[in-house]
Amino acid sequence: MTEAQLQEDNYLLYIHTPFCGTCHLARTILDKIEAVHGEHIFFEMNASLFPDFMQAAQVESVPCLMIKQDGHIKEKVYAFQSTANIYNYLLTYKPELFVG
Repeated sequence: MTEAQLQEDNYLLYIHTPFCGTCHLARTILDKIEAVHGEHIFFEMNASLFPDFMQAAQVESVPCLMIKQDGHIKEKVYAFQSTANIYNYLLTYKPELFVG
């Protein structure tokens, strides 16, 4: 994730830290989703490298899936729970993945 990408109006951002076991499990869910769709869906950010962003965005913990749409943070998902749960967010915020 770059500073320029952070300024974009729409993205799904997976925020993690390198030594977080739960983060690795969450990444597994996201990897499976991207494999099914054959495309890169989620930006990725190491929280340790962006402390100012973490504070400004009020990210409370990791892992976090931050959903930004129309220039505003719409949701921060902290409990990934399952692949189906993340798909529910994708249906709402990236419905184009399911067309065709």
